Amino acid sequence: MITYSIWNNKGGTGKTSLAFQSVTRFAQQNPTKKTLVIDMCPQANLSEILLGGQEGDGSTNLLASQGKTPRSSIGGYFDLRLSSPFTPPNITATDYVVKPYDVNKSIPRNIDLVCGDPLLELQAIAMNTLANADIPGVNAWLAVIDWLRELLVRLEYDYVFIDTNPSFSMYTQIALAASDRVVLPVMADDSSRRAIQNAFSLIYGLKLPSEIYSKYTFAKKLNDAGRTLPKIHLILKNRLTQYMGSASAYHAVLIGIDQDLRALIKQYPQFFTFNDVSNATIDVRDFGTTGVVAFARGCPFSNMPTGKLTLGGRRVQVKNEYRNQALDAIDAIVNKIT
Repeated sequence: MITYSIWNNKGGTGKTSLAFQSVTRFAQQNPTKKTLVIDMCPQANLSEILLGGQEGDGSTNLLASQGKTPRSSIGGYFDLRLSSPFTPPNITATDYVVKPYDVNKSIPRNIDLVCGDPLLELQAIAMNTLANADIPGVNAWLAVIDWLRELLVRLEYDYVFIDTNPSFSMYTQIALAASDRVVLPVMADDSSRRAIQNAFSLIYGLKLPSEIYSKYTFAKKLNDAGRTLPKIHLILKNRLTQYMGSASAYHAVLIGIDQDLRALIKQYPQFFTFNDVSNATIDVRDFGTTGVVAFARGCPFSNMPTGKLTLGGRRVQVKNEYRNQALDAIDAIVNKIT
């Protein structure tokens, strides 16, 4: 099993949209691989898209999953763990998994889903309290951090993809601790460049503002427990056409991002799956109307019709050329997932 987290502590980088298109395309091209998507975001946008999108009653289908007994979502599983935080309970792990294809025929059959849940925000408060508990002979923080890992060992998948919240909350740390690799979407702006630096501080404890923080970092706690940290696998430079292409004034920011990454690779090669930035950075165009229609219909680019389509009772046009360009960008990402 290889587990990927799609994460950036900065919002608005297109994380969920890239996750949807990349994972569905990956599953299409690898039909024999059992693929699990875990939506670790309280907004559960990825779940809604996979379950049909706006046009296919995705919200209704999501609420139906959350309304099952037990609650068929990541929040339902964490509810159970809150009552048994330090010892894995006897559960049927598949109770928390749904198959998007059952309600959305555009999704490959080999994709399963653990739905997102707004309960995550409330649960995070309890998680933090439990993780800081002082219990003789128990590493309380590690016990809570392992909740997702303990669910995954009860499930049999070849690939797991986790869509995360743009934060470093407790449930985000749980996702990263269960991951082998991280896909980091960025945009061609200075805040994204800073976000890369912040990501390395949060995950790996690098370049902290003070040594006071070093003993509290995610990295130190995992290392002290003998655990390996996830490695950065891909950097997705998203929505470049919003910045008028790489020849614009924003080109300097993109160059700066590459320079920062080269410096980090040189100093900390153990945190990367690659040693050449050019092998792991992918330029992604803004999907525009093509993306809006695809997500509203819960439809991968490869399955989406072009021409005049109906969206929310209105007629919109999706050009075949633009759909193909969007699909080419997704294929470039999928080709790097191994």
